[in-house]
Amino acid sequence: MSFIKNILGNSTQNQSVSKVGWRQLTNLGQLNEIGEVSTEKAVLIFKHSTRCSVSRMVLKQFENEFDLQDKIVPYFLNLLQHREISNTIASDYEVQHQSPQVIIIKDGKAVYNASHERIDTKQLEQFIF
Repeated sequence: MSFIKNILGNSTQNQSVSKVGWRQLTNLGQLNEIGEVSTEKAVLIFKHSTRCSVSRMVLKQFENEFDLQDKIVPYFLNLLQHREISNTIASDYEVQHQSPQVIIIKDGKAVYNASHERIDTKQLEQFIF
């Protein structure tokens, strides 16, 4: 039994803490903050569906590969809890809604977005400077 737990994981084990340093995006007012912050430093928004296994897999891979802690301000959006915010992001930044999705905001504009398997932390660096 412990062999299976080692392979599949134990649901009671503590989840590892993300090195990304997410800021939770939970209200529409934060979109103004994101616009302002993006004039000084690039902002990343990660849109995630907690019911989607693909989104969960992409998020885990993204967090494992992320190494831009001092170069970008990362926001995390739980789509199921905050669909209105997702819709406003799609409208304000003129990006089609996807999940999972990464959007880079610079100077108040979306300069990059990717979804699903196209989300690649290595590509982000070229859009944040």
